[in-house]
Amino acid sequence: MLKRSAGGIGPFWGAIITIASLKWSQKATATREILASNDLRTLIASQLGVDVKRVTDEAHFTDDLGADWLDCLELMIAVEDRFADVVITDEDVEQLEVVGDLIRHIENVDIERRGRSIAEAPPLQ
Repeated sequence: MLKRSAGGIGPFWGAIITIASLKWSQKATATREILASNDLRTLIASQLGVDVKRVTDEAHFTDDLGADWLDCLELMIAVEDRFADVVITDEDVEQLEVVGDLIRHIENVDIERRGRSIAEAPPLQ
């Protein structure tokens, strides 16, 4: 147990721990996003029957990866199955033309989810 001294660390100790946690949390989030991005690229390659090296951010699902409408629909269903919080509407499907669009869509869902989690968390006392 840590004892406070008159001129010691006092009320700042919690802030130091929080800052250290945020930095670790930010690193963990970045790592999670990279892993999710690589996992998504592997899923796309497998679903569309292409080499994963072809699945770049700029790769167009139809023009570059050879997906037709049904392939795209099946891919989006597979993405929703793989990433639990992700919902892809019909309007989204029409706007997701390249791999980078899909990655950003998933990242935005994750950011929104984390924002809701923070907003719903009980206040610190």
